[in-house]
Amino acid sequence: MNRYARQMILPEIGATGQARLTDAHVLVVGAGALGVPVLQYLTGAGVGRITLVDPDVIEVTNLHRQPLYAENQQGQHKAVAARIAMQRLNSQVTVTPVLDWLTPANAPELVANADLVLDCADSYAASYTLSDACLAAGKPLISASALGLEGYVGGYCGGAPSLRAVFPDPTEGGATCATAGVLGPVVGMLGAMQARMALGVLLGLEPSPLGLFIRMDAAMRISQFRFDKAPEAPGPRFIARGDLRGGDLVIDLRDAAEAPVTATPDALRLPGYGATGPLPEPGGRAVIACRSGLRAWRAANHLSERWPGEIALLALQGEDR
Repeated sequence: MNRYARQMILPEIGATGQARLTDAHVLVVGAGALGVPVLQYLTGAGVGRITLVDPDVIEVTNLHRQPLYAENQQGQHKAVAARIAMQRLNSQVTVTPVLDWLTPANAPELVANADLVLDCADSYAASYTLSDACLAAGKPLISASALGLEGYVGGYCGGAPSLRAVFPDPTEGGATCATAGVLGPVVGMLGAMQARMALGVLLGLEPSPLGLFIRMDAAMRISQFRFDKAPEAPGPRFIARGDLRGGDLVIDLRDAAEAPVTATPDALRLPGYGATGPLPEPGGRAVIACRSGLRAWRAANHLSERWPGEIALLALQGEDR
């Protein structure tokens, strides 16, 4: 019997829909708690090609919410371990690991080569970088985030508004799974929602998952709304190191304990920058750097209140490892 018989019997799929899945190329950024169910369900459904971007390695603290991995795999790259597991699950699917951080430098090419993008990184910089790249390329993006007992998932770009239309600014809390914790099944449920939305986009199901936002609160209540007509929001963009210009005023918000070496040799180390501090020369650009991009974005918002010129963000996650 055809391994896909139980889904091909659905009138929304059939042989034509299964062929669309087989021909699809999906980019998945993040092989962690969101990426695990995404990879399992997309591979099980027979999505033909998956490019998986994640340079991180398996740690014991991952295992409560990333059950794809085992204790004896600690120290192995998640993307490589995930590829091996997906081959065991479905040898007809090709999973290509990319052991690198998603950055503004590599995002455009990675996005251009895919039919659909899934943001499973749960990173401010990665989410907005992917959204900007997907909007420019006209590629659909399914992005999710989870923290504690709640989270959300949305379908952006590809004809729908981008992430910036729903979140003009990152959330104020700034907490992470490492600082605030997260319950494993919560992330699993949101990752499964991402996979469901991704299959809906690939199959062309209606109503489209693009333009749909779904939230699950701590009491497991599900709410949703559509944002098909939401206007795009301006805001600072993330850049790569290679995008730095000679005349940029580079501000590093990290102190010496967090980062012994500044973002660039001539960067000014000013952790409290934004509402106060030096301004770029007329016609110049301010580039504000931090680890995740969140502090830099907040500083940029303060800076924009007293300087109308160009402001860019530089996220340095991974460079301190």
